[in-house]
Amino acid sequence: MIQRKKLTIGLIKEGKIPPDTRVPLTPAQCSTLMRKYPDIHIKVQHSDIRCFSDQEYRDASVQIVDHVDDADILLGVKEVNINELIPEKTYLFFSHTIKKQAYNKPLLQEILKKKIRLVDYERLTDDHGIRVIAFGRWAGIVGAHNGLMTYGLRHGGFSLPRVKDCHDYKALKAIYQGVKLPPMRIVLTGNGRVAKGCEEVLGMIGVKQLSPQTYLNQRFDYPVYVELHDEKLYSRKSDGGYNQHEFFTHPELYKTSFNQFLDKTDLMINGIYWNPAAPVFFTREQMLDTDFSIQTIADITCDIRGSIPSTLRATTISDPIMGYDPVKDKECEAFKPGVVDVMSVDNLPNELPRDASKAFGEMLIEHVWEELLLENSRMINRASIAVAGHLNEGYEYLSDYVKE
Repeated sequence: MIQRKKLTIGLIKEGKIPPDTRVPLTPAQCSTLMRKYPDIHIKVQHSDIRCFSDQEYRDASVQIVDHVDDADILLGVKEVNINELIPEKTYLFFSHTIKKQAYNKPLLQEILKKKIRLVDYERLTDDHGIRVIAFGRWAGIVGAHNGLMTYGLRHGGFSLPRVKDCHDYKALKAIYQGVKLPPMRIVLTGNGRVAKGCEEVLGMIGVKQLSPQTYLNQRFDYPVYVELHDEKLYSRKSDGGYNQHEFFTHPELYKTSFNQFLDKTDLMINGIYWNPAAPVFFTREQMLDTDFSIQTIADITCDIRGSIPSTLRATTISDPIMGYDPVKDKECEAFKPGVVDVMSVDNLPNELPRDASKAFGEMLIEHVWEELLLENSRMINRASIAVAGHLNEGYEYLSDYVKE
């Protein structure tokens, strides 16, 4: 028989600024879990900003508390504020530290100092290395919409409302029925959850998908897009070949073929995971070329100064678009001549928080919950970046990152 622990699990309030209103579990999901697992008690920390109110949790017979210090496991969404970390607890949230992100270095340092077990949602995988939980689809849906919205604001001819002003995804889909896009050419990078979410929107709004060859070699009087990933986007420097395992383990051996699309694309939607050792899609110098035609970029991946040089920072849901001046390599006012408009919001699913939270909670329950209750879970161990004041196995490469 599998031995399970008696646990108190706390849903923490989100403290990151700008605020995020998503939740890891909805009121109905909390109620269902406590009925199914009588030894598990779930309590929710009071918050005024959640997409599900305190009263909705109370109505589902979930306890609302001011403090969760007595909980064994703490579930959040975004990074936890350093001064709110409780020592020697197990936390689950998106830490954004595995790429040595400079802005979260103090967070991981404090987690190690306080001997916290950090389980990163991004690292929860099955035995084949496939991620089991993510907000990616919703990031893709909102990101593609925002990219099209930004293009419309620059060029006119059509307009789209803000996703955040729609009641839910059903209301958003109804809007697309009355929108007609002008001829435009879109590159979408990726083929995972984010890209699939983007494809949903592009399909509903009437953008036709093409092969790379057709996209590059023909003209169109209607909106089109091409999806680029794997061998369509990268090739080995030595002989032009491609091996997926080799690329994932040694991306420095590869070059990108994205330069073929720089003079034939109006809107770029970036939805692919990027390894810092992999080649960038293009450089600032290439953006200065008179043939560079991309004027709108929706960088859903949002690696600051990463695969796309114009992503200088994460924009916000309240102010989602910034301009980038490639001559000065600086942020500037958007929609001006010579300026590239950049949408780089890093919490896009928060524009559809109730839909996104419900889907996330379903994945958490299906793939992670039973593992979380085990005394020793391979899945949880693989996703644990820090344990008892030390970097866990597989994350020793972060040792220089967390040094003072």
